[in-house]
Amino acid sequence: MSEAARSLLQRWGASFRKGTDFDSWGQLVEAIDEYQILARHLQKEAQSQPNNSEFTEDQKKTLAKIATCLELRSAALQSTQSQEEFKLEDLKKLEPILKNILTYNKEFPFDVQPVPPRKILAPGEEEDLEFEDDEEESGAGAGSPDTFPARVPGANEGTLLPRLPSEPGMTLLTIKIEKIGLKDAGQCIDPYITVSVKDLNGIDLTPVQDTPVASRKEDTHVHFNVDIEIQKHVEKLTKGAAIFFEFKHYKPKKRFTSTKCFAFMEMDEIKPGSMVIELYKKPTDFKRKKLQLLTKKPLYLHLHQTLHKE
Repeated sequence: MSEAARSLLQRWGASFRKGTDFDSWGQLVEAIDEYQILARHLQKEAQSQPNNSEFTEDQKKTLAKIATCLELRSAALQSTQSQEEFKLEDLKKLEPILKNILTYNKEFPFDVQPVPPRKILAPGEEEDLEFEDDEEESGAGAGSPDTFPARVPGANEGTLLPRLPSEPGMTLLTIKIEKIGLKDAGQCIDPYITVSVKDLNGIDLTPVQDTPVASRKEDTHVHFNVDIEIQKHVEKLTKGAAIFFEFKHYKPKKRFTSTKCFAFMEMDEIKPGSMVIELYKKPTDFKRKKLQLLTKKPLYLHLHQTLHKE
């Protein structure tokens, strides 16, 4: 086993145990966080190119199925149904499979299929796919690292999550995405925004959420008017974290959904009321090292924040 594979398996195993421990203790919000973040890491590995992976194609299929089971358990914990669809004891059966993925050769214990893949491209690969004709974006020279084909059926409704349960002394944050200013707003097809919370290294701290497709478009604005419930109490967000907003739209000629621009807000900007934040050129820079404004025109992302404290 290579050092890289051993390191990955150790990290995944620790995350898996952390999630099931939270689940066992009844800390469901924390368990859901852990399951969904691990599922995304496994899905990303499952979709990696053969020469960029430590695992065989069969092993990657097994990783993708484990990711599906993590999503199923997460969905069961969020369900209001009394009948749990995927139980904790079922999920625990997968820990030895993940731990021994390099030698596992039995049939997978559950009849599940990998989640339909989004096409994930390495930074730089997307440059071959797309160049913007827009003069404001010329020179950016790249599409989004997470460019993917047309969205999965039903994705027009988005993947928004409900507000977390309140905890004494803890603050929850609701961000209403009101509108985004773009000079060609009316030409964007099926526009939506992906919201994520990242640490300084660009690692997800909460589940990623997609808004529904925009409610309406006008000359220079795309209107959303949708509430995003941040899936972690403000006090639990790590120092240096940021909330990212990636504006995406469908390109029929290329037949994929592309990130057009992005914006972000940092922890010191969390305060109740309205705010506008600047738009940056793609590709999305989650580490915030090489930021380039999208345009010199006064076009921004318009937000409204509400803090909930018990």
